[in-house]
Amino acid sequence: MPIEIPKDNWPGTVREVTIGATAANGGTRTHTIAVGGEKALPFMHFEAAMPHKPVVAIEIKDRKPDDWSPLLLETWGEAMELPGAWAKAAEAAGADLLQLSLSLTDADGNPTTPEMAVTAVKSVLNSTGLPLIVFGPGQADADNELLVPVAEATKGERIVLGICEDKNYRTIVATAMANGHLVNARAPMDVNLSKQLNILITDMGLPLDRIIMDPTTGALGYGIEYGYSVMERLRLAALQGDAMTQLPMLVTPGFEAWKTKESKVGTDVPAEWGSWLERAINWETLTAVSLLESGADILVLRHPESVRRVKLAIDELTAVPTPA
Repeated sequence: MPIEIPKDNWPGTVREVTIGATAANGGTRTHTIAVGGEKALPFMHFEAAMPHKPVVAIEIKDRKPDDWSPLLLETWGEAMELPGAWAKAAEAAGADLLQLSLSLTDADGNPTTPEMAVTAVKSVLNSTGLPLIVFGPGQADADNELLVPVAEATKGERIVLGICEDKNYRTIVATAMANGHLVNARAPMDVNLSKQLNILITDMGLPLDRIIMDPTTGALGYGIEYGYSVMERLRLAALQGDAMTQLPMLVTPGFEAWKTKESKVGTDVPAEWGSWLERAINWETLTAVSLLESGADILVLRHPESVRRVKLAIDELTAVPTPA
């Protein structure tokens, strides 16, 4: 006797957002990336097809970072010395798109200037055709100071500007609107705060199809359960018809996983923890795959092997089973 699988029929749909612009659309990217468009919970192929696979970005910096794990420094090697070279290496490692994170200071401790930020971004754009996300240092004043000239210098490229949050959204949204870019709207693990930020951004006139939602999360063993539940509730609200949650979600499991002791420390740890490298890669991979299941559309990672494993997982999860 055949078994009938119960299906949900959701009234809402996640908006489709396109990152990057080709020459035909006023940009220089070789292709664009579309995310979103889901009409069901993640990978529920029997309810509705996923129009776009989740994508993987690799995080690079405008200079060699001082606070990254030695494992990452060893992996990327000399490519870290120049953002353009690092961008090429990240593309070769399988990145679908890139996240360039600007530093607060240069290698000598001097504040990063707008000119330095623009130079780094243009170097990346000239070195690869991948769509680009640009994050400021993570301090509201510095983000504003650096992202405005970056947005102006890359007008029409449809890059994603971040971090756009309640402290600085007005400046970043205004420059995104003026220069044809998108924003990454970040709120601290809270459904209502995410909705409120999206409302504030759209009240300024930025269309919803130019907003990526960043609900933040924790790493495996470090608050991922709460982050997961927030993302799940945001996606459920979207499918139930809440327009202010119907946005693709970006998360940064690379940043979160590589700051944990299990990934960052290789000495003075219990022997049963095993290989430092394998442990660190597993931490990043498992964090990322868990967040896929909660609705993540863009995953930002750091290690090439994690990228390979996560992309394999995405391929498996998005493969529609063939009926027997």
